[in-house]
Amino acid sequence: KPELRSEVDIIVADVEEPDTLAAMCKQAVIVLNCVGPYRFYGEPVVKACVENGAHHIDISGEPQFLEGMQLNYNSQAADKGVYIIGSCGFDSIPADMGVLYTRDQFKGTLTAVESFLTVSSGADGGCIHDGTWQSAVYGFADSQKLQSLRRKFNHKPLPTVGSKLKRRGTLFFSNEIQQYTVPFMGSDPSVVKRSQRFLVEEHQATPVQYGAYAGIGGIGNIIKLMFAGMMFWFLVKFSFGRNLLIKHPEFFSFGLFSKAGPSRKQMEASSFQFAFYGEGYTEGLDPSQGKPNSKICTLVQGPECGYVATPIAMVQAALTILNESTALPKT
Repeated sequence: KPELRSEVDIIVADVEEPDTLAAMCKQAVIVLNCVGPYRFYGEPVVKACVENGAHHIDISGEPQFLEGMQLNYNSQAADKGVYIIGSCGFDSIPADMGVLYTRDQFKGTLTAVESFLTVSSGADGGCIHDGTWQSAVYGFADSQKLQSLRRKFNHKPLPTVGSKLKRRGTLFFSNEIQQYTVPFMGSDPSVVKRSQRFLVEEHQATPVQYGAYAGIGGIGNIIKLMFAGMMFWFLVKFSFGRNLLIKHPEFFSFGLFSKAGPSRKQMEASSFQFAFYGEGYTEGLDPSQGKPNSKICTLVQGPECGYVATPIAMVQAALTILNESTALPKT
């Protein structure tokens, strides 16, 4: 187990200067990379980590970056004994660990899970830093490239065990959380699916189907979302539109995103909750026969998503690599 120094140095590294990244990685056991959007600044750091033997953890919620790094660096990282672990923040530890926790609590074979995210804020409301907004703008603009990237893996579809999970509508009232709900647009579905694929291929586990949704509240929020969504979908297709979206995040998101990010007061009053609703077959029943006969509900909840929950999750992921290396998947 590596020994960490008590004195903390400041190391200046620039993603446009590979030598500075290499010098940083040679001194590190693990690099915690918080610099996004990762599509612009992430790969040089991953490359330097792999080449210089440092593990890499990020908090990216960008599927194109995450899957691109897997495609381009997986074999090289495995040869070096280096772990490149993405989405170690709010995207997507609560969702991924929540699905696994629900599976472990289920007495039998869990075959499908739906998650419902709700976010609470205080009197001052909530706010998200515009770095996440930028990632969303460029991610939606490049969605066709993500599909092309995924085809390069040549993955076979995961087997469907039990009843096929039906996809919900674009907007619906959820009886589970008692509010209007939309599909969750972040990285959670792709991250969960990658984990399920690993468990199937490496451990012959039963795959869990997954659907992710987010509560948006009442009618007033629906009107705001529809108006903002139409502007977003139109503008994101054009270069001038993307520039407008990037320049004025508060205007186009009705204040949900800002260049300043949340205030300390907003952070202290904010929290999140994932409700996981799973179904499957009790012990002794064959999942290939008939409909699921058992259900389960679990909760994952925590403090403000971006500046409180995310660093906690990220640091805990790093400590897991340091302290529990024998329990990690073999490279």
